[in-house]
Amino acid sequence: MAKATARRKPRGKTKPPATAGEELLEYYREMLLIRRFEEKAGQLYGMGLIGGFCHLYIGQEAVVVGIQSACRPEDAVVTSYRDHGHMLACGMDPRGVMAELTGRAGGYSAGKGGSMHMFSREKNFYGGHGIVAAQVPIGTGIAFAFRYQGTDNICAAYFGDGAVNQGQVYESFNMAALWKLPVLYVIENNKYGMGTSVERASASTDLCQRGKAYGIPGEAVDGMDVVAMRAAAEKAIAHCRAGKGPYILEALTYRYRGHSMSDPAKYRTKEEVQKMRSERDPIDYLRELIVDGGHADEDALKQVDREVKEIIADAAAFAQESPEPDPSELWTDVLVEA
Repeated sequence: MAKATARRKPRGKTKPPATAGEELLEYYREMLLIRRFEEKAGQLYGMGLIGGFCHLYIGQEAVVVGIQSACRPEDAVVTSYRDHGHMLACGMDPRGVMAELTGRAGGYSAGKGGSMHMFSREKNFYGGHGIVAAQVPIGTGIAFAFRYQGTDNICAAYFGDGAVNQGQVYESFNMAALWKLPVLYVIENNKYGMGTSVERASASTDLCQRGKAYGIPGEAVDGMDVVAMRAAAEKAIAHCRAGKGPYILEALTYRYRGHSMSDPAKYRTKEEVQKMRSERDPIDYLRELIVDGGHADEDALKQVDREVKEIIADAAAFAQESPEPDPSELWTDVLVEA
């Protein structure tokens, strides 16, 4: 069986449609927003302003931006604890996300969820889940609700290569295939489940084929190329919307930081990380596409970066100025009367 690294094909010159200039610029802005947000989150964590765990998404921005660009606002999203990028790609306010990271009342979960557990019903974002693979059956259930209600909405359920070997994933695959549920399973294969490489943890590293026994089609995609992710997402989502059941996309991506902020990442070399940064960075690659295609020049892209940095600085200031939750909040959102 070929290893996952062998399937990472050398990047060619992706040729987006000539009319895609505005779309490429929007992808660039969204990916840069996630990158700068995560960099600032890392700084705040280092300052002791973010407690608990904090898992950064730096390096993987093209995956969620490409997929969410093909979704509709009424589609649902559920993901793991590495979730800040997904929140921003769903249109959640950076202020509310940052305030939640710092445990403030202005956060999306009123400061009680933190990095791994925030939600937005308005944006159809159903978490952030701290238990490995717990989001997969939840996303399958959301897709069941869509089918039961007779809509053509889909649910995108994101999980990593470290979660793909969990038993509830395959129970979910079976149910989704049996009932033809409109769920897009996105495996964000960043090569390491916590500190263990995918080759050491998985007997088969072709993760997109994990649904084969259930008749679920799957495809591996260059997760460092937002244009490739968008094209694959369009195909997969069309399959789900048409009532044909689930689809699996394996995004071959890479995280630059450790598993969490407390992870020194000694299980891989600095040379490996630097090689990915210098040769495969998704934002640098998109910048080249935009400039080479004549959609914008370097000055215009620098202006986008300045605007994004202002948004992030404002979000960080809002988070630090927002009050902490009132102690009475301890007793709210515990039970739901049905």
